[in-house]
Amino acid sequence: MSFNPVGTWVPPEVHKEPTLQVSKGKRMLQVAIACTYCLFAAGIVFGYAAFKPVLVKEGVYRYLCDEEDRAEGDKTCYEQEIRLNLMFTTAAVATNVCALPVGTILDKYGPRISGIIGSVLLTMGAVFFIFASKVPFDAYIPGYLFLALGGPFVFISSFQLSNTFPRHSGLILALLTGAFDSSSAVFLFYRLVYEATRGSFTPSNLFTVYLIVPAFILVVQIFLMPARSYKTVGELVAAAEGSADEIHQSEDDHDDPARHERIREERRIRRESVLSELAPLLGKKGGDEQQEQEQRKKKISGVWGALHGQTAFQQVKTPWFILATLFTMGQMLRINYFVATIRPQYEYMLGSYQLAEQVNNVFDIALPLGGVISIPFIGFILDNTSTTFVLAFLVTAATTIGVLGCLPYLWAAYANIALFVIYRPLYYTAVSDYAAKVFGFHTFGKVYGLIICLAGLFNFLQSALDALRYKQFHGDPVPVNIILLVVVFIVGSVLVYYVHRKTQEMKRDYLEDEAEHAVERAMPEVANGYDSLASHSNGNA
Repeated sequence: MSFNPVGTWVPPEVHKEPTLQVSKGKRMLQVAIACTYCLFAAGIVFGYAAFKPVLVKEGVYRYLCDEEDRAEGDKTCYEQEIRLNLMFTTAAVATNVCALPVGTILDKYGPRISGIIGSVLLTMGAVFFIFASKVPFDAYIPGYLFLALGGPFVFISSFQLSNTFPRHSGLILALLTGAFDSSSAVFLFYRLVYEATRGSFTPSNLFTVYLIVPAFILVVQIFLMPARSYKTVGELVAAAEGSADEIHQSEDDHDDPARHERIREERRIRRESVLSELAPLLGKKGGDEQQEQEQRKKKISGVWGALHGQTAFQQVKTPWFILATLFTMGQMLRINYFVATIRPQYEYMLGSYQLAEQVNNVFDIALPLGGVISIPFIGFILDNTSTTFVLAFLVTAATTIGVLGCLPYLWAAYANIALFVIYRPLYYTAVSDYAAKVFGFHTFGKVYGLIICLAGLFNFLQSALDALRYKQFHGDPVPVNIILLVVVFIVGSVLVYYVHRKTQEMKRDYLEDEAEHAVERAMPEVANGYDSLASHSNGNA
């Protein structure tokens, strides 16, 4: 409900925020549709490990190999392997680097424009692949690049839908994240169809059919999805109370006590009215209870507010940012390098092309499945453990993965995959969680975007690692894996130590500050006894 300038009520529906104006059924449909198109578009480029064997069988970049290499069938030569992996490297870099412009466009023009841009980029990527085998230039790299650019536009613009049902915001974000992780399975299912049809359903056929996806996204963005981002409950209350403050600001200049009392009463009534309107969104859990739960999470983290209130420039000069960025750069390089080279790595370590293909097939299935399975565990870990513990867990898991990746045994390969597919979504979620808690939401877009952008650019080193593996170590992946293992372990350990030390300092400063501002109070029994004694003394006098 709202007030007009003279302080009388107006119809409640006039000033309702978008969340309250949209019907429950429409909001549910919007969430379902967003999850659907994210499942087919958000992160399909990360299904590269499943798509790569198809490209090899189709002879993509085979012309780069000499006659002797071509006679070996489906095995790739050095030049072909480097060019294929460059396609994925470019896409992985683009996915992370474009997080900065996506956030800017989303804030300025809204989710609808962002979604439309994403559909256009996906269309361009599909068109490049449709004609890649017929044009006189390399259309595979730009095609995969546009697919990578389109994903973040449709995925990130969907985050605001978590505010459609604040009580279930965590579940909605989990569904969207699960759709992103599962989207890598698009190429897995295509590879199965490709093999079942004995290669007759070519990549050109696939992307001709795939044009349905960006067309669907375009249609729903125009006719169904919101043009503006949904507001959080806090923003709804703040906006409502802010309008009341503006309305009565001129009245606050008067010294009439009766008028001030009337204003305070109107504001109280307004707040109760706003909360009653928001009750259907909050469900059984009220705003106060949600706030208490959030405060508990902040206290458990141990790092909440470490750099809140500082400018982004001040924040990026601190070890909080530098160490986190270095750790993210190393981890992202390791993750994407493994995705791109899993088959040749295990072909060398296991000494068998067939076993390597078997491991690759298991990985193709486990990657999207692991992302979905890990969702509830990720939320539990981040909400109920300290940031120091989370970082230490990440370093420990990364080290274990690194060790398993150096062992030439089939059981080690499967154990590596099982841990990797659960670790990957946990790691990416933990980085954003760390940025929000340490740097704050006021600078989150800039600082987190910069971390991911720098880490994405660092992924261009994949080509150098490939060259090192082939030329220097003659195809042996173990030396490269050891280098990555050691670097990430050292940087991660320093980060954990620094965060732990700063957490203890913050806790000590908080206790000292609390002690300084504590109000001295006499115990009730002592106070009552003193009053009785004073009364007795006065009576005798």
